[in-house]
Amino acid sequence: MSLLEIEGLNSYYGDSHILFDVALRIEEREVVALLGRNGAGKTTTLRSLMGVVTPQSGSIRLDGEPIAGLPPFAIARRGVQLVPEERRIFGTLSVEENLDLAMLTAASPWSLARIYDTFPRLAERRRSRGTDLSGGEQQMLAIARALVRGPRIILLDEPFEGLAPIIVRDLMRVCAELAAQGQTIVVVEQNVAAATAIAQRAYIINNGHIVYDGSVADLKAAPEITARYLGI
Repeated sequence: MSLLEIEGLNSYYGDSHILFDVALRIEEREVVALLGRNGAGKTTTLRSLMGVVTPQSGSIRLDGEPIAGLPPFAIARRGVQLVPEERRIFGTLSVEENLDLAMLTAASPWSLARIYDTFPRLAERRRSRGTDLSGGEQQMLAIARALVRGPRIILLDEPFEGLAPIIVRDLMRVCAELAAQGQTIVVVEQNVAAATAIAQRAYIINNGHIVYDGSVADLKAAPEITARYLGI
């Protein structure tokens, strides 16, 4: 049994059918990349897993237990954390206040010392308000705020978008370290090189349909697939 199993997932925005019978499986302690062009259905998939979007049909199971249709807070309590593309940190609160707030309802929270060891820059900025952080620092805080809750699985939505290459490199290092520690990660990303550098397996979604399911090594060996579904 996989840690997270999705079968026959169909999700809509109003009358628009976005996801068509999507099937995914995420094993414990692995990093999986969900790739695709803009509008392919990547973010909708994560939002459906998190309960932000309620699937119209299909099943989502976490450790064999159904979670489809549950509200986001209930899914979060079961160990799933979403880091949205917009980050959604509290701009008027300090770095540490953002983290303290996330810890309040966590069953097994990370210590602040562990967070600051993972993100030394946040330790330096611990008293700074969210609005005073750079884009890269805000992304670090968004990921740290999810990690502080001690998640079973973390969903990263475009974590590298719009960031300077040096920040992307640092975040990739953090993701690699988390993976080495056994953290399960699903990363949605248009930066194919960055995503496949940290993932073992990949899915490609195109117009709401899963069109590739396999290892990153096999994907890299099939440039015609990336050209067809990921090329500009």
